[in-house]
Amino acid sequence: MLIIVIRTMILYFTVLFVMRVMGKAELSKLDPFEIIILFMIAELAAIPIESIDVPIFSGIAAIITLLLLEVLLSFLSTKSGRIDAFLKGKPSILIHRGNINKQELKNQRMTINDLMEQLRIKNYPSAADVDYAVLEANGELSVIPKPEKAPLTREDMNIPVSSEIMPMVLISDGNLYKRNLALLGKDESYLKKELSKIKITDYSQVFLCFFDEKRKLHIYPKEKCKNGMQREVGI
Repeated sequence: MLIIVIRTMILYFTVLFVMRVMGKAELSKLDPFEIIILFMIAELAAIPIESIDVPIFSGIAAIITLLLLEVLLSFLSTKSGRIDAFLKGKPSILIHRGNINKQELKNQRMTINDLMEQLRIKNYPSAADVDYAVLEANGELSVIPKPEKAPLTREDMNIPVSSEIMPMVLISDGNLYKRNLALLGKDESYLKKELSKIKITDYSQVFLCFFDEKRKLHIYPKEKCKNGMQREVGI
């Protein structure tokens, strides 16, 4: 039993390392060759766990080989358009200038109902509102509406917009994120000063503290403070 636990832990961290090296992506957005490699890695990791007779290093060697293969193919795909198209496939234009490409639908083995379903998912219930619809290599449908059907933006209406920042968590359950604080151009003395305004003297007293996109500082103490549960200040 102990041997199985140890082998499982070793393979777990091996696969975790491989996944981190391969990068972050949703399963639905992976390229075909990446999906194949993931399934093969899962199978190779399971074999040494299920069969104690199989040397664990054989499984690790096979998994690392797949990782090197994935890195090599990814590198080659950036250098050659043909290799990239072979590995990842090419986008397919299903609707071109408002016209449905029946031949491309046939090539992709899609029916009109399949296309309409995907358009509804993208909030375009009528194909007449679509200028272009492209089936990406990862299977995702990209929709470009006709100009008259596109949603209005603030720029279209000449509405002035102030610059915004990406919301960043500074403190989470008492833990300080110094990197986020530095990205905002602030230091701990500034943060401690703001915390002291609501009688907080230690980070452990803070449940959540973050800057929102409007450059407002939000502080949520773990326990109710005299000035209330939340404080907002400008940055």
